[in-house]
Amino acid sequence: MKLKPGAVITDPGNSEAYLTGSWRTQRPVIDPEKCKACGICWLYCPDAAVIPGTPYAIDYRYCKGCGICANECPFKAVKMEEEIK
Repeated sequence: MKLKPGAVITDPGNSEAYLTGSWRTQRPVIDPEKCKACGICWLYCPDAAVIPGTPYAIDYRYCKGCGICANECPFKAVKMEEEIK
């Protein structure tokens, strides 16, 4: 289900049913050469949009582009780029 920006989800535990990636103005991009798969980005992502692996990946269907992953990455493996629609 697609929601408008600023919508309120009242039912707990159903965030996977709502694709919120269209809200983004910037998107995180992971540099596979720098990613050490430490899990910090996964831990801090408020939208559970980080997919564990080596290297980690981003599920852009749910990522809102908040930049927390880029800010918290100790290896500077995540950078924010302008979202092009």
